[in-house]
Amino acid sequence: MTIKHLPAALLLLALTASCNRNAETTEQPKAPTLAGTWQLHSSQIIEKGDTVNTFPVKDQEMIKSFTDTHFTFMKHDTRQGKGDTAVFDAGAGTYTLKGDDYTEKLQYCSAREWENHDFHFKLRINGDTIVQTGVEKIDSLGVDREIREVYVRK
Repeated sequence: MTIKHLPAALLLLALTASCNRNAETTEQPKAPTLAGTWQLHSSQIIEKGDTVNTFPVKDQEMIKSFTDTHFTFMKHDTRQGKGDTAVFDAGAGTYTLKGDDYTEKLQYCSAREWENHDFHFKLRINGDTIVQTGVEKIDSLGVDREIREVYVRK
């Protein structure tokens, strides 16, 4: 390269560096991801017009975890199964999420009669909070109720 071409080469180099810097700063923020572990903060059941707050419950906690294709949930008492508050519930299966349409196929459950049912919900992720709403319906068990669950990333 001759000295005559040096200013043009430097200008081209400066423009390239400037474009790379602008590309880095104009990246779109990533959509919140569902993958991870979430702790149940509150839940309600609405049945026949009546709303019942079902969580929080003293001495109990519940988590729900997601991979790209599967979910699990576990609820237990914090007294390690001792006393009248002893409880352990768990379930798992696959899910699909398209926009805010969320469908669970419950494949494993400590309440075995709930297994092999699909449940359709709306799922909203807002930062570190999930709000899941929809209907749990199993005709054979007489279950037909609306739920609302709020989870916070753990």
